[in-house]
Amino acid sequence: MATLSLSDVNKRYDNGAHAVRGVDMEIADGEFIVFVGPSGCGKSTLLRMVAGLEAITEGEIAIDGRRINDVSPSECDVAMVFQNYALYPHMTVYRNMAYGLSNRKVPKTEIESIVRQAAATLRIEEFLDRKPHQLSGGQRQRVAMGRAIVRNPKVFLFDEPLSNLDAKLRVQMRIEIKRLQRSIGVTSIYVTHDQIEAMTLADRLAVISDGRIEQMGTPIELYETPATTFVASFIGSPAMNFLPARVADDGGSITLDEGPVLPIPAGALAAHAGRALTLGVRPEHLGEEGDDDPVASLEVELIEQLGADTLIYGRLAEGGEDLTVRLQGVRTLSPGDTLPIRAPWRHLHLFDAESGARISLG
Repeated sequence: MATLSLSDVNKRYDNGAHAVRGVDMEIADGEFIVFVGPSGCGKSTLLRMVAGLEAITEGEIAIDGRRINDVSPSECDVAMVFQNYALYPHMTVYRNMAYGLSNRKVPKTEIESIVRQAAATLRIEEFLDRKPHQLSGGQRQRVAMGRAIVRNPKVFLFDEPLSNLDAKLRVQMRIEIKRLQRSIGVTSIYVTHDQIEAMTLADRLAVISDGRIEQMGTPIELYETPATTFVASFIGSPAMNFLPARVADDGGSITLDEGPVLPIPAGALAAHAGRALTLGVRPEHLGEEGDDDPVASLEVELIEQLGADTLIYGRLAEGGEDLTVRLQGVRTLSPGDTLPIRAPWRHLHLFDAESGARISLG
């Protein structure tokens, strides 16, 4: 059990690449934090710096107030679960899990108790005498987690641990990891590029872009009030729709480029009269039912029937912008149909067209 703090953490490489830029973060005892972002954004580098596997160029990382910048990985009191499992192929599951404890000269009777307790927690008792090649991907990942658990670390680190698993197994293992983290209460950082994984696992999310934290908060906070167009596009599936727009000179309406005029609450954008915007709206908030007048018409191009939902892809009749609409249930639509769409004001997101920063309403 531990707190973790990162203060102005930077990582520069000899070739000039600036992989991590001024990261500040406070992680509470027992909290589950997820780093999410596209490939190459610096999230795994940041995780490896916490693990002691990457040198810190500037800043400070501390566990329970103890600076660990120059502490060797074996003494950082963290345990890491890797994407490729990193199991010893010639050892049984039991020996893989016990290996670290044996190196620390823990008595054999204590090792036996610790390993079997961890195996019971992960439901892998029946596999203790098998070798990794005799296990499925999900079973191997459980062993990798078991090897980390037996160390009783202060901090648990996960580096995209589910990326090698199929879709169904990823869902199962996601549940297992969350259940495990809650039961043992270890402060944890989890890295993924999968935003669904991030949303379902995290107590708080850190959305990372170009080595910086774009926004950090609970999954719902980031979903409902994204701070930038990058966060808005990365959180939510399918991704948010974006439309170029402009506030009227009198501040009383928003006009979509070559499209319809959207009335807005009186005074809401008075301070932004004439400003170029990016208007964002999530596919699930573009419905054909409700009290609002139709905002526009969608020319249907493609339909994906998912059973519980229907995804509709098309173009805005007024302006030709691409849009995705998510409707509940099965819908009998065909390419070429026209679908009226409504976007309630409370579900619209406004961003500055140049900077991408969220615009607050007056």
